[in-house]
Amino acid sequence: MEQIVADLFAKTEIPYPVMLARMTGAIVLGAVIGAEREYRDQAAGLRTHVLVALAACVFALLSIESVHMEGFADEQVRIDPLRVIEAVTSGVAFLAAGMIVFSRGEVKGLTTGAGMWLAGAVGLSVGLGYWFVAVFATLACFIVLFILGKIRFSKADREQTGIDEHD
Repeated sequence: MEQIVADLFAKTEIPYPVMLARMTGAIVLGAVIGAEREYRDQAAGLRTHVLVALAACVFALLSIESVHMEGFADEQVRIDPLRVIEAVTSGVAFLAAGMIVFSRGEVKGLTTGAGMWLAGAVGLSVGLGYWFVAVFATLACFIVLFILGKIRFSKADREQTGIDEHD
């Protein structure tokens, strides 16, 4: 029984309360990003963005811990934590790309996909302990989604003001 308890709470490089704080931070910041998508009734809303941020955070924590695990950091086995960042980046990009749909001459889901990608980056930032980066990125995302999202130009507005459709 002692071995099972010891295995459940293995010795870690990052203390468990810090891990819990980082995962909670990823949940909260992912929720801030996903709230706007939920408000606009998009397919990937609050829960999706929270899960993406939390998953990225967990992968970041695991990459830190794996470098310090016995048997993983010897001369025969090389651990590269950057591979985890690459894997999370491409995995979330794959999910985000699935949100993008071309229908009836319009592209839909692009902002949601970008938000999911950012939620992954925020989760990695928190998981790796870069709280400032994560909070600033979340604030910037909030401004872009909520404030800039209110500035919408119709096709007629773009023609009238001379703004190109692709700007």
